[in-house]
Amino acid sequence: MFWINASVEYISIYRFGNMSDHSNRDEIFSMPVRAGKRTYFFDVKATRGRDLYMTITESKRRFDDEGNVHYQKHKIFLYREDFQNFEEGFVAAVEKIDELMATGEYRDPIAEREAKYANADSSETSDPEEGAETVKADTPAQSESGESADDISFEDL
Repeated sequence: MFWINASVEYISIYRFGNMSDHSNRDEIFSMPVRAGKRTYFFDVKATRGRDLYMTITESKRRFDDEGNVHYQKHKIFLYREDFQNFEEGFVAAVEKIDELMATGEYRDPIAEREAKYANADSSETSDPEEGAETVKADTPAQSESGESADDISFEDL
């Protein structure tokens, strides 16, 4: 069984006892994956009984009204006995998305972003104004709330 967690503290207390017990778990492997405004962490840990499990954490940097930085995190606990079923479900979902994207009925933010940057690149080469410096944004345009049109949250799924 895996746990979807909106409150890391709740799951930690429920599954492992108090937070100090949880923080003493052996972290064996950690791999961060940066993806735009998000970072995913794939961590392999061991329980006191030496059973291995994985946590997958999505972390998003946010700002409060005063401009202070905080990180919004969502965490999944995945135990070894569930790896095969989780992988099968994950692969099936990715294949379904690929199938649906091929119909052309759904928005493709990746293709839109690539087209936007390709157009920006072509306009740079077609405007041979000497001495002019063009600055290209590395990220998509943001709304007033600080979120990009390409941001997808769990609520969108």
